[in-house]
Amino acid sequence: MTLEEVQNIIREEVGVLLYFSGERCSVCHALRPKFKELFDAEFPLIKQIYLDAHENPEISAHYQVFSVPTMLVFLDGREFVREGRAVSMYKLTEQLMRPYQMMTE
Repeated sequence: MTLEEVQNIIREEVGVLLYFSGERCSVCHALRPKFKELFDAEFPLIKQIYLDAHENPEISAHYQVFSVPTMLVFLDGREFVREGRAVSMYKLTEQLMRPYQMMTE
């Protein structure tokens, strides 16, 4: 996936989750299925994109991702949430629920 493709998706979709991980990152591998489960259940209209930060250095640099895991959520084309390492699924759900509902109703 190219930077241009990612930017187009962010412009076109209601919401986008960009999840940056690394092959050797055990935390990344532990969190990814939890994010997938949460977004599939609570935010199904948010497109999920998983990227290896080391294999996509141009995209990582553009979004200023310097450590993994890093999760960015874009709503209506703008960065809305940025979290790294320890992410509370409860807090994330609280942050996203109201704006998501407003955008999708």
